[in-house]
Amino acid sequence: MSCLSFRVSCRALPLAALILGGCAVYHAKPLPSNDSLLTQETLQRVQIDPATMPLPVLAAHRFDPSDGFDIDEVAMLAVANNPDLRLARDDLHIAQAQAFSAGLVPDPQVGISSDYPGAAGLSRAFSYGLSMDVMAIVTRGANKRSADATVRKTDLGLLWQEWQIVAQARQLFVKMRFQGEALPLLAQQAALSQQRYMRIAHAAREHNVTGDTATAALTASQDARKQYVDMQRAHEQAHHDLNALLGLAPDVDLPLAGEAQVQPVDAGALNAALAALAQRRPDLIALQAGYEAQEQKYRAAILNQFPSLSVGFTRQRDTSEIYTSGFAINLTLPVFNRNRGNIAIEQATRERLADEYQSRLNAARADIAHLQADGALASQQLNEDEAALPELDFAAARARDAYAAHDITIGQYVDAQSAALARRVDTAAAREALAEQRIALEALLGGAIPPPYGAANDSTRDAASR
Repeated sequence: MSCLSFRVSCRALPLAALILGGCAVYHAKPLPSNDSLLTQETLQRVQIDPATMPLPVLAAHRFDPSDGFDIDEVAMLAVANNPDLRLARDDLHIAQAQAFSAGLVPDPQVGISSDYPGAAGLSRAFSYGLSMDVMAIVTRGANKRSADATVRKTDLGLLWQEWQIVAQARQLFVKMRFQGEALPLLAQQAALSQQRYMRIAHAAREHNVTGDTATAALTASQDARKQYVDMQRAHEQAHHDLNALLGLAPDVDLPLAGEAQVQPVDAGALNAALAALAQRRPDLIALQAGYEAQEQKYRAAILNQFPSLSVGFTRQRDTSEIYTSGFAINLTLPVFNRNRGNIAIEQATRERLADEYQSRLNAARADIAHLQADGALASQQLNEDEAALPELDFAAARARDAYAAHDITIGQYVDAQSAALARRVDTAAAREALAEQRIALEALLGGAIPPPYGAANDSTRDAASR
């Protein structure tokens, strides 16, 4: 080995050690072998920090499952443990890593070559060069701003998804509470219908009533039984949906507590929310951030139409030991391509994102108007059911007394009781529909956006706190 080669090798050792010292190290991570669903036992040990919640009403609510789960605690558990939100947070981490990558300065390139002459008396020739891609530095700013806007879009998309999960959890809570109220009523109705059928069937066997009367009683009994079974199946489906939403094991029976009432949205607040919808809805703000990201991609494509340029410096020695120093420039001639294809793609993509934003804004206003109209009908139906309920309850009470005094037949008694029970079920159903409608309307209107989301500058939440 020549003295020059030795000196070069010695100088390269510290550089190599410095480069390798900053390298990442691979660590294997095997896939899990068991599910991670919460069981009835582990559920009691769950702790949730309200400060991590995406809505002010949840951030101000203390999470204490010892006395059962109220409507807000169910929503908090959904935000903390929903499987789809875990994937969305992983997507946010990926976007943050991509933004970090886009902000890195490109590494310089080192070229080393050595030639060994075949004739005696000649020295070994070598060449060392150092170069840098200039265009990668020129487009770095646009690429970094695009990546930051993509992080903002992904983070806002996560916030919007959290709001939707909160709405779903609340609606399932309302549904489960309604079903818990309706099931005993339907069971009582089915038992009354069955009791009437048994009495009428016995009378038919004694030839005291016609067969048509017994058939009608059997049909009514079967219908009442079917209503009860259908509600049981709906309750089981709601139980499955709620457990899946909360990341609970299928056999977990979540103890629900508290009222399922949802207050109506104030008319003044509703009008103010509609006026500022584009600044309240995370999905709309996310689309704005996505459009800004595409603007920067389009800008980078414009910059890339200019010649690709890399500049470097060289140090060489030929076989006759003549040393030279110089520079090298690599330049792409913009004759045929000129990046016109990518420019056209990014421009068309930007146009599509603008149309998507307009379509989402139009759909948001239309959906809100639909829920307002639907809410008015649900409120009217609930008022009618509640107004008719006292009279039917009074009639049912009179029928109960008359039947006890043997003044009316069992058919008349069951009809009066069933009418009152059916109206109670209808009232509960109307109350459920109105509550679910109000929850959906609140979700579509959007809530309080934290300052980083409403600011013009790119700013995201600390992912570690989520």
